[in-house]
Amino acid sequence: MTRNRFSPWRFAACLVFLAAVSGLFAQRTGYSREEFARRRAALMDQVKDGAVVLFGDAVAPAGSHFRQDNDFFYFSGNEDLGAILVLVPSTRAATLFLPQQTAREEMVDGPNLLKDPEGKTKSGFTDIFAVGYLDEFLARNLSRFGGRFHVRLSPRDSLDNARSETGLMDGRRSRSHYNDQLSVDNYRIVKLKERYPQMELRDVAPLIDAMRAVKTPEEIAVMRRNGKISAEAVRQAMLATRPGAFEYEVEAAAMSVVLKGGAKGAAYAPIVGSGPNSCIWHYDENSRRVEAGDVVLMDFGADLDHLAMDITRTWPASGRFTEEQKEVYRIVLEVQKACIEAYKPGATPKDVRDHVASVMKAKGLDPRGLEGGFGHGVGLCVHDVPLGGVLKEGMVFAIEPALYYPEKNLGIRIEDTVLITRTGCEVLTKDVPKEIDEIEKLMAGRGK
Repeated sequence: MTRNRFSPWRFAACLVFLAAVSGLFAQRTGYSREEFARRRAALMDQVKDGAVVLFGDAVAPAGSHFRQDNDFFYFSGNEDLGAILVLVPSTRAATLFLPQQTAREEMVDGPNLLKDPEGKTKSGFTDIFAVGYLDEFLARNLSRFGGRFHVRLSPRDSLDNARSETGLMDGRRSRSHYNDQLSVDNYRIVKLKERYPQMELRDVAPLIDAMRAVKTPEEIAVMRRNGKISAEAVRQAMLATRPGAFEYEVEAAAMSVVLKGGAKGAAYAPIVGSGPNSCIWHYDENSRRVEAGDVVLMDFGADLDHLAMDITRTWPASGRFTEEQKEVYRIVLEVQKACIEAYKPGATPKDVRDHVASVMKAKGLDPRGLEGGFGHGVGLCVHDVPLGGVLKEGMVFAIEPALYYPEKNLGIRIEDTVLITRTGCEVLTKDVPKEIDEIEKLMAGRGK
């Protein structure tokens, strides 16, 4: 019988762990007003002409915390519903437009920044207007825009899905003509073209991606903290594992830590796959009872201050790896460690692959097809903007080599999120064990 992932049993288990873990981390940090002003200025420096128009999300998802559109948040820091940002490079103006709320909306959702008499001062925007004034504002200023709007024509990314994945999901949704309506982002593009047919629309996403790929010092500070919180979460999950426990109990142990640490929650649906489920890449039912002899593969990370983290660890439910499990685990681990050794500014995927091949040959290990590489970017999105072909200082990404043997109910994946520094790289998630002896030592201490 498959259990619902939000069952009362799971909720109760989460409460138990939440009560047990306290005082581990300070309150979330946030960002300065100047951080967002610097980002806006840097984008306007690159765009140079026209006007940049960025839309925030207008509807909060049911049953979860509201999380603002990534690109809009990156330049505004604003998390009000229905917000729109207009940047004008020629005047260096940054204007925020927000819905004029009714008294009931204020009572239900709380007042937005438009209601704050000190909103401009606190936020650093040139002006804040009601969103009903947007089209008049644009019409009044068209002559300054040089016939050009810079908008996001590429798909958005979300907390979990990259731009390419958003496009892929839209394509799948549209397989049936009953589901092929325009996304809200594409509808906005159509409306701009209808209202301003004389204006050229250019895609601002490539410029945004280039900025987002290199993290700022304030972002790096948040990601370092997230790395510690997420690592401790996975460590507590390991300690909660034992034969007879359910996968969702392991998830609950991790969730309690990130919530206590000030995160909004998980950056993606937590993956806790035991036994045969360790071979399913994106398994997230987390409903199976863990059995003796299983490995448990957990893929997990927190969403802290709008920045994600990504960790995977695999460990033995009974506390000790079998010899076969050790053999596979060692190959995956050595490939991952060799990748990390090669990460530094200027490195290319070929540099990493060559180093991995050299290390595995020197150690006399068959990589079983694993070559190494960069992995995927991590930031506002778990699968963040592309890194490009050369590493730069300030880039953050996850490396996750893996081997799967479904016929043996054995999947091994080891993943860390790393930051490229001036001389090499820093493993942001290093505080959760991954050496075989470290894992077995930790597991031996369960219940003590």
